[in-house]
Amino acid sequence: MQLNNDQQVRHLANLELLARQVVEGFITGLHQSPFHGFSVEFAEHRLYNTGESVKNIDWKLFARTDKLFVKQYEEETNLRSYLLLDTSSSMNYPVKGINKLQFSIYGIASLMYLFKKQRDAFGLCLFSDKVDMLSAARSTTTHLFHLFAQLDAAYAEPKTNITTNINAVLHRVAEEVHQRSLIIIFSDMLENSLNEEKQQSLFAAIQHLKYNKHEVIIFNVNDKQHEVDFEFDNRPHHFIDMETGEEIKLHPGRVRDSYRSALNTYRSDLELKCAQYNIDLVDANIHQGYYELLKAYLVKRNKMI
Repeated sequence: MQLNNDQQVRHLANLELLARQVVEGFITGLHQSPFHGFSVEFAEHRLYNTGESVKNIDWKLFARTDKLFVKQYEEETNLRSYLLLDTSSSMNYPVKGINKLQFSIYGIASLMYLFKKQRDAFGLCLFSDKVDMLSAARSTTTHLFHLFAQLDAAYAEPKTNITTNINAVLHRVAEEVHQRSLIIIFSDMLENSLNEEKQQSLFAAIQHLKYNKHEVIIFNVNDKQHEVDFEFDNRPHHFIDMETGEEIKLHPGRVRDSYRSALNTYRSDLELKCAQYNIDLVDANIHQGYYELLKAYLVKRNKMI
């Protein structure tokens, strides 16, 4: 899909609007929720302490949340986050409606908007079979919109017949980004699912990240109905591998059990290895929205500070 200049400007504005709406809706929901499993203290706000001056109280926020928050102007944090986006061809599934790539782009944009509100530094890595771009981590508005433009370009020009090499990418990122960063990966993690040797290579790459003192969240992006549960109509289907172009005709009902067994074994091994290395592995179904992504990040962030 190619976008002209006017379309790109409109989509970029829509990306910012969606990110702002997702984050502000999420924040309001947390402030109103009785759930206190973790705190959310943004650089711009903190809870009002009885007896202090009321001049910096955010009355608009009070009207929405019925809680008193004080505006802050100078507090800084030093958390660095790098968002890694898999742009290989398998991320273009499904072909109708929102696909894994679009879901990931919107999720990353929302996280970036949240980072900016917290004055945390953030960078972006786009990869497929290699690293296509890796930015520095900054916290400025100019940087935010520069990375939004990079996401918009990835949205506008999805890749065809391009495979993934996440193992090599993670090794490079482990070495090149600032130590003790938070690495957030958006990928369908399918490259290694049926190849034991590649699985071991993936686990070695994950171990490399942890060896270099990085914290890691993996958002395992998927279309759960089709890719995990393999629920297709009870009739013959024509399947095409989006990365290699290989084609096969088969009846889903005849292979469903073996497919699920192989995939579940891989996913269980991945969960076990991530648990061993204290890595958060989050199942990100593209049909379930973005709030779980933001909550997973905040839980991890609160553990780090």
